[in-house]
Amino acid sequence: MMGSSDVDLEGVRPSAPLPEPCLSYWQRTTRAFPHLNRNHNAPLPSRKRYVIVGSGLSGALSAFELTENGVQGEDIIILEAREAASGASSRNAGHVRPDAFRGFKRYSSLHGQDQALKVIANERLVLDRIGEFVRKHHIECDFNLTTTFDVCLTAEFAAYEAETFMSFKNAGGDVSHVNFFEGEEARKRTGVNKTVAAYEWPAASIHPARLTHWLLDTVINRGVSLFTHCPVSKVERSPAVDEKEWQVRTPRGTVTTPTVIHCTNAYASLLLPSLNSYLAPNRAQAHSLVASNTFSGSKTLTNTLSLRYSLNHFYSLIQCPGDGTLILGVSRTNPTLSAETLRGIVTFDDGGYNEDVFTDVLKQWNVLFPGEDANRDNLDHAWTGIIGVTDDSIPFVGPLENLDGQWICAGFGGHGMARIFNCAPGVVKLILGSDWSDTALPECFQLTTRRVAKMQSLHNTTDRNNYILV
Repeated sequence: MMGSSDVDLEGVRPSAPLPEPCLSYWQRTTRAFPHLNRNHNAPLPSRKRYVIVGSGLSGALSAFELTENGVQGEDIIILEAREAASGASSRNAGHVRPDAFRGFKRYSSLHGQDQALKVIANERLVLDRIGEFVRKHHIECDFNLTTTFDVCLTAEFAAYEAETFMSFKNAGGDVSHVNFFEGEEARKRTGVNKTVAAYEWPAASIHPARLTHWLLDTVINRGVSLFTHCPVSKVERSPAVDEKEWQVRTPRGTVTTPTVIHCTNAYASLLLPSLNSYLAPNRAQAHSLVASNTFSGSKTLTNTLSLRYSLNHFYSLIQCPGDGTLILGVSRTNPTLSAETLRGIVTFDDGGYNEDVFTDVLKQWNVLFPGEDANRDNLDHAWTGIIGVTDDSIPFVGPLENLDGQWICAGFGGHGMARIFNCAPGVVKLILGSDWSDTALPECFQLTTRRVAKMQSLHNTTDRNNYILV
């Protein structure tokens, strides 16, 4: 990400999702989902006990957890601006990749060492939770539990990783699941000839849209209402003096409710304008490639990769176990990209891919995997998605202060697959009356007045919004 010296966030107006986005690989392979455009022109009910804004993974899982904990499905409505699960949950690069240690220095500098340890430990738990959930419910979502490599492509980044690893370990962080390789052994294990060093730990790949669709199908069968193509334009206090309720306004009518759950990630500041200074929309790009002979049959990738030239210049790679499609993600601050492309990162526009990034992918593929000779024929598809990045690199989770009855689960920094499966259940526990300690989430995830004040102090520094995890 770029810092505030590069981008004036006040110049980026909050926005609803654009009505005509491009389709991701995941969306192209799930066009037969029966609820894709559910209730797209049906009249809205006038009242619901729970209104969830957003039908991505956090919204769908929040509805699932509510019904799992005794709430009647008929009391819940999910409002989606476009087709079902049309945002980042269906546009990411297919990783379920917990951070093993790399973010420790960043988190420590912003939230203290104790909270930094909790943030990283929490992500490891998410991997276990998703795996258990998929197995328990027999969900066909190409969940592939494997290991991932952090591939250091420069000596400078290898030194940074080594320093961060030791800082994390010396602080009491658990590294028993992390393996380290360097030199020829690292190149052999990763299959990348430019590898200087590599760290390996448990992770997974997944078809994110199919997981989210399973959740939506399940809650709909439990009585939850899903209204697609129904963007929320405003949430305001009900005029009834004796009722603590909210009016959720859409072009198709208004729903009155005591409980609003904001699961809109990068778009949260549209309905919560006070967040606009601390939540940046970032356009990320990913690509699907048809596997050549080098990555076919018995030679398909058995691990996922994060190929890193530096902290913020990297590429991610997985291979789908079903059809062998390769998914290549690209970082947002690639120094080889044009200034115009870099200026266009902070945007809500997911209508198409960027040609500059597209060309860079082809060049880098040939650098990282020489002899593959990638060209436009190999590159099956390209798409973009909007990531919600907070100033302090962690999500917004829990109640909204001074907005009694409104809750948030958003701002995942391009790392939602490694966070949402603990954050959404945590929000539901709070809504149903539990204490924060019952959520097992790091305390720093709470959106408190104190946290906002700390983000305000970051607001005019070059350190803001400069860390993305993949």
